[in-house]
Amino acid sequence: MAGASHYTPPLPEFDEPVKLLIVVAPYYKDIADDLIAGAIAAAEEAGATHDIVEVPGALEVPTAIGIAERMSNFDGYVALGCVIRGETTHYDTVCNDSSRALQLLGLQGLCIGNGILTVENHEQAAVRADPKGQNKGGGAAQAALHLIALSRKWGRKEKGVGFTRDILLAKGGDTV
Repeated sequence: MAGASHYTPPLPEFDEPVKLLIVVAPYYKDIADDLIAGAIAAAEEAGATHDIVEVPGALEVPTAIGIAERMSNFDGYVALGCVIRGETTHYDTVCNDSSRALQLLGLQGLCIGNGILTVENHEQAAVRADPKGQNKGGGAAQAALHLIALSRKWGRKEKGVGFTRDILLAKGGDTV
């Protein structure tokens, strides 16, 4: 539909720092650079800090995010890369498996914006990656930021097991 506009909610505001990990598969470096530029601009607009790591391909992006979640302290993740259809079914495998893995991580509670482009040719990728165009890298970062805001809105400050100090005091207990 020509001329259709797409609604994008305003960026959330944060009262505590936000740290994003941008994981990029730079197989098509020019496309990856544009995706990264868009993601960084969105992160900075929201006041978030970011780190960037490169992995060999789109299939490694979810694995890197899973490792970072277990071993680091990021609030959210931006998955970036580009898969262009070739002559074999490898395209379908990479597209489906990377997307499915990111979705499974998200369903486990990770805040991930998926900016892995799946396109027919380089021209389509360039249009989608361009920070002054469709800006899919920026959109992925915005998605991660919105999910972080939701997780903070609905999250509990105390996630320990057992009784909290207030519950013990209310029951006449003693705190140590």
